[in-house]
Amino acid sequence: MLNGKWFRDGSLPLETEAAGGLILMLVTALALAFANLPAAQFFSDLLHSDVLGLSILHWVNDGLMAVFFLLMGLDIKRELLVGQLATWQRRALPGIAAVGGMIMPAAIFVAINWGQGVNLRGWAIPSATDIAFALAVISLLGRRVPIGLKVFLTAVAILDDLGAVLIIALFYTSELSLWNLGMAVSTFTALVALNRTGVKYLAPYLILGAVLWSFVLNSGVHATVAGIAVALTIPMGISSSDSPSTPLFRLHHALGPWVAYLVVPMFGFANAGVSFSELSLSSVLNPVPLGSALGLFLGKQVGIFTFAWLAIKAGVAELPRHASWLHLYGVAVLCGIGFTMSLFIGFLAYPESETLQTETKVGVLLGSLFSGAVGWAVVRFASAKMPSKALHS
Repeated sequence: MLNGKWFRDGSLPLETEAAGGLILMLVTALALAFANLPAAQFFSDLLHSDVLGLSILHWVNDGLMAVFFLLMGLDIKRELLVGQLATWQRRALPGIAAVGGMIMPAAIFVAINWGQGVNLRGWAIPSATDIAFALAVISLLGRRVPIGLKVFLTAVAILDDLGAVLIIALFYTSELSLWNLGMAVSTFTALVALNRTGVKYLAPYLILGAVLWSFVLNSGVHATVAGIAVALTIPMGISSSDSPSTPLFRLHHALGPWVAYLVVPMFGFANAGVSFSELSLSSVLNPVPLGSALGLFLGKQVGIFTFAWLAIKAGVAELPRHASWLHLYGVAVLCGIGFTMSLFIGFLAYPESETLQTETKVGVLLGSLFSGAVGWAVVRFASAKMPSKALHS
């Protein structure tokens, strides 16, 4: 959290996200190192070994990531109701920018993979921003970055995440089991009833949430969607949403460090490894890695900056406080860091093809690397031109 507290306007605590992103960077480097050691095959076999009916990798991607989605859902709910996205005026700039940031990357991916059959299932890979990674990069600049710019970056990433969740729910489902889906709906209805009757204890929500996850896992809808569904039912306590006594605050406060420092790094370590022996220039230029990389690096910056520029010029929104157009462009580039959600969508898009999964990793890593490096340089240059006192006055 910034200075250990929530922002007064209800925006997210950014310090935990940034620190988690720095850890994720380290873990990604370790994953790449492990993938190129002689013991790489042993590690791969270990990840695919069975534990209680699911592989370890499956438990990470469907189990632990459901906790990640639960925290994401709590963030989205809070921000939309009382936080940085609570009013249409506040939603305008990040909302319009996020739409552009989802449309353009998908369009670039589709254009590059047009006519490639199964490749097109990955159209949504470059559409999401990794908030932890992006905030970690911008945190390296310290107080030279306007707070309003960080809040804008967070808001865009949150709306990106909301879009990604909808995409997963609508487009990345397998054959549906009507019985399990019906039981999932019944369990969700029970969670809503708990909320409506004013139950403030977290235990009933979490117990029913685990039951909901089990039904969703077997329904054909991806299990992590259960995390979002549970989050929507956690009581908010709008009149005092930043009070430690509210259920949503307590759960968010409890889960935040675990997700930032354990869940997301474990996902990164389990999924980011790529063997360099399998790579060549021609393989990097294949449609999936090229579409993923260019979608993130070019699509994000073009889509976000263009749509934001149009919104501001039309008088619908304003630049973040103390930020320049160059600042805004730098953040648009940083939003091309798509790591966690991009990899996740890639695995959903190509569940049967290890080759396409590896190509997805390559494209996401390259696109995120270029976006992080160039975005950091642009924001640093823009901040260097402004007096430090003006940034936080």
